[in-house]
Amino acid sequence: MSSEGRSTPATPSGPPWFMANELLAFVVELAALAALAWWGFATGDGVAARLLLGIGAPVVAAVVWGMFAAPRARFRPPLVGVLVVKTVVLGSGVYAVHAVGHPVAAVFFAVVVVANTGLAETFRRRAVPTA
Repeated sequence: MSSEGRSTPATPSGPPWFMANELLAFVVELAALAALAWWGFATGDGVAARLLLGIGAPVVAAVVWGMFAAPRARFRPPLVGVLVVKTVVLGSGVYAVHAVGHPVAAVFFAVVVVANTGLAETFRRRAVPTA
């Protein structure tokens, strides 16, 4: 498979605060997947349903994220499409935290998601001046 036409940097770069925000973005993504697994294992009647939801929900979210929202996504929709995917996946993680009985943690998670995603998407799209 060729990567012609794609310009994906080998290593991310930027000011230290931006790199810290990128690290936080990765942690938020993992937290959303963990929350979906937690919700799945806590929901459903019977062992089979819990296993299906606990494993299936984060797997589906990870596949959708990897196809459309990851930095090296196979299909890269316009910004609106990427934001829709991020809203669905990360919002599902926030809902999952609320659904397992932690509304305050869900609000905190939502605030972190919105702030982190807003900063990341705003500054990723700015042109980096060359020295």
